Amino acid sequence: MAREFDLTPQAVPRIETPLRRITTKLPVPESLPILEKLQRYEPLAMRGQPPVVWQRAEGFQVFDAYGNCWIDWSSGVLITNAGHGRREIVDAIVQQAASGLLTSYGFASEIRARLVERIAGLLPKPLEKIFLLTTGSETVECAIKLGRAHGFAHGGSSKNIIVSFTGAFHGRTLGAQLAGGIPALKDWIGNLDPGFVQVPFPDGFRTSDTSFDYFERCLREQNVDARNVAAVIVETYQGASAAFAPREYMHSLRDWCTQSGALFVLDEVQAGFGRTGTMWGFEHYGIVPDLALFGKGISSSLPLAAVAGTPEIMDSQSIGTMTSTHTGNPVCCAAALASIDLVVNERLAANACTTGEVLHGRLREIQARFPEIGSVQGKGLVAGLACVTPGTTVPNANLAWQVVRRCFEKGVLMFAPVGFGGATVKIAPPLVITEAAIRESTEVLEEAFEAQCK
Repeated sequence: MAREFDLTPQAVPRIETPLRRITTKLPVPESLPILEKLQRYEPLAMRGQPPVVWQRAEGFQVFDAYGNCWIDWSSGVLITNAGHGRREIVDAIVQQAASGLLTSYGFASEIRARLVERIAGLLPKPLEKIFLLTTGSETVECAIKLGRAHGFAHGGSSKNIIVSFTGAFHGRTLGAQLAGGIPALKDWIGNLDPGFVQVPFPDGFRTSDTSFDYFERCLREQNVDARNVAAVIVETYQGASAAFAPREYMHSLRDWCTQSGALFVLDEVQAGFGRTGTMWGFEHYGIVPDLALFGKGISSSLPLAAVAGTPEIMDSQSIGTMTSTHTGNPVCCAAALASIDLVVNERLAANACTTGEVLHGRLREIQARFPEIGSVQGKGLVAGLACVTPGTTVPNANLAWQVVRRCFEKGVLMFAPVGFGGATVKIAPPLVITEAAIRESTEVLEEAFEAQCK
């Protein structure tokens, strides 16, 4: 179960650098009325993040109203790829809002046309059609619908199985959690759909066998006939751990889907728009999926998501059967167009690659000091540190939580530990972060492990 941060203000060491500033108790005493109001009126499930009340954020820094400043290692939750509060995005939002068009449902708008054309123009063929939605979970639900419809059309009602992977996080709606691979998130469902099947994700850490033979063997052990698989959905990297699959495994999976007549779906909600050091995370594998799912970093700000696919698949649903109330909201489209321009024109994927090399180099140095770090996963500006009992893969959630807490107190902000019982320290700064900021914040991380691993 996730832990909750204590709201009793505590004295912490004063921090004053060009990039970080902590000058008050934490949580800030004056911020308690806001935090307590949220506790009073929001559900318990909304608690769990470090108790900082954001006032503004710029670039790769987050500020409160009381003089404190953090280097942001969260990007919100992998949202602000182009950086927090970018003037270009703010101006685009203001201009669109001032135009008088705030919503249009499925009625045509020029700005929605520009955005789908822009996204399609950046994607490899045959990903030529774009369906705009609001959240990553919606894109997963859409992919499940398209996958099963494709299966029914090409193999009858028995071709309905959706294959996904253990440890996967695909969202919090029903279909997304059925496809997800975290058992604790499914307890509330009760009636699990037998058409959803999970196989171990080949991360090389918790799953040592990364051969594609293991994938096929696991399906056979679950009595799954390849002819009955409608779709395989896999995160480009696992959101809970930042682990990538081996390149050759993904090539084999791509070929297997083609031969089996199953849709190959890549969940790029966290990986897209430069996060991993390439524009699209799947570029690391040298493959193209049948459907790609995007969200989070697409706009660096407002709620927007997208499904990209081949014309055959995307046009398989009849008119009016695949719509969404807020599809292509004009203000969100304006933000996305501005954000995409920043990612492309400022070569932020390349910056994620070069600064990511510094980040991962430092993380490996820290790992070498502390056997409590079982693995360092990720590429570009996303990383996951698996905290474990030394010499094992047994998760150590308390260590991960204490590391995040201590970093928060020293001016580096992450969201609460994720994955495998809350034992992964997730690092995902905005793509505008500098090498100097990476080095300073990894020093804080190393000090946090040093304090907890005595």
